[in-house]
Amino acid sequence: MDFTTLKKIETAEQYEAVRRQIDNLINEATTRGLLESDADNEFTRAIGRLSCLGAVYENENIKFKHIPVRKKSPLIASIEDEMYSRNIKQKEVAAMLGINAPAFSQIMRGRCPISMRTAKVLYRKLHINPKTILEYA
Repeated sequence: MDFTTLKKIETAEQYEAVRRQIDNLINEATTRGLLESDADNEFTRAIGRLSCLGAVYENENIKFKHIPVRKKSPLIASIEDEMYSRNIKQKEVAAMLGINAPAFSQIMRGRCPISMRTAKVLYRKLHINPKTILEYA
């Protein structure tokens, strides 16, 4: 298949061939060190053009199932933000809270409620807003 003159992907077979070609181009460009973030060369232009053709085909012909996304509670988000800002891991937070890592993991997944003792430690050690704790624990 001549990918340089392809204007539109019409069939599933063409789509798969384009996907394989994109993979080949990426692999070759990576091997040659030609995929820097600001690179502009024959590989990046071909990858971009074929990717656009693939996206058009996908939008017109492929029905994707929407994956339901469960929204995190503001309390869990606050804990994660604090962990990120302090650059600490769940295991370390669990130790700070005086609970084991699996129990903390269950709390973070919303599968286990937060005890009053743990809520107090969240406030004292991680400075989580008490209103957020009361409302979402």
